[in-house]
Amino acid sequence: MFDSKNVADGPISSGCTVVLGMGGTIAGRATQVGDRVGYVAGQVPVNDLLLGIPTAQGLRVESEQVAQIDSKDMGHRHWLALAERVAHHLARQDVDAVVITHGTDTAEETAFFLQSVLRPSKPVVIACAMRPVTALVPDGPQNLSDAFSVAQHPGAHGVVLVCAGWIHAAHDVAKVHTTDLNAFDSGDAGALGRVMQHRVSCFRSWPQEGLAIDAQAAMAQLRSAERWPRVEVVVSHTDNDGALVKALLAQQALGAYALDGLVVAGTGNGTIHEGLQAALLEAQAQGVKVLVSSRCARGHVRQAPGDWPEGTDLSPVKARVALTLALLGLSD
Repeated sequence: MFDSKNVADGPISSGCTVVLGMGGTIAGRATQVGDRVGYVAGQVPVNDLLLGIPTAQGLRVESEQVAQIDSKDMGHRHWLALAERVAHHLARQDVDAVVITHGTDTAEETAFFLQSVLRPSKPVVIACAMRPVTALVPDGPQNLSDAFSVAQHPGAHGVVLVCAGWIHAAHDVAKVHTTDLNAFDSGDAGALGRVMQHRVSCFRSWPQEGLAIDAQAAMAQLRSAERWPRVEVVVSHTDNDGALVKALLAQQALGAYALDGLVVAGTGNGTIHEGLQAALLEAQAQGVKVLVSSRCARGHVRQAPGDWPEGTDLSPVKARVALTLALLGLSD
């Protein structure tokens, strides 16, 4: 636990902010100072990341290490462990907010998963970094400080991601740059707000909670699942003959591979190469659920009536999360 008695004097909030560590670049180290590429993610304990963060001064803060991994290696078991701890702490009357330190590579998927499963009425803020702790000018401390500012903002709720001073809602956020400090964007919806000098300015409403959901019941359903559905993403492109889909179906026929759903990243407005479309129709006939998204960075897939369900405004990777949860019975 980060002991608030050791920080500078300041007003003590009525509730506690819980910080959950998942690893990532924000907790990364390199062997050479200033190396921004050759580092190892998930090395610094979350408790150490909190030292010297100005917006934690005077607050009641608890920290907990849930995982310590490179977020590219995120899996269902990590999501389940994280969601359980978030749900546990949000249920505490003395907890006002949860902050999560997380890698940037899959942060958008984790954010969408948590929002979909928990729909929290309290703020859950994901903080990340594009530079490791050992960089000459690391960005993690500022992002974490901004996350605390967002977590303490009156009226804040739902899952959001904070990076480079921008606040992004879980539904919209996507990583759009490989190395820039401002690596995230919220597409057509735009950022939810900004943080500047510990002050939060909102441009639009906080994430909608959607239909009422019992978070504890949802967690019980996730824990009790014999297995999570297997959902793969395939991309429509020139000369696509559907061979990958056919290979997945062939493996399933041999009993060596379970395939429950396919998300297709179509071209343009969810259009699909005829070769891939034929394979997808075959998969659909065999009981595999198919969801159409677009490989375009912006826009909602609006299809004419036909063989596929209504398209989605989600990115392919978030559509995969949505379809997985739908197959588990956790959807609107």
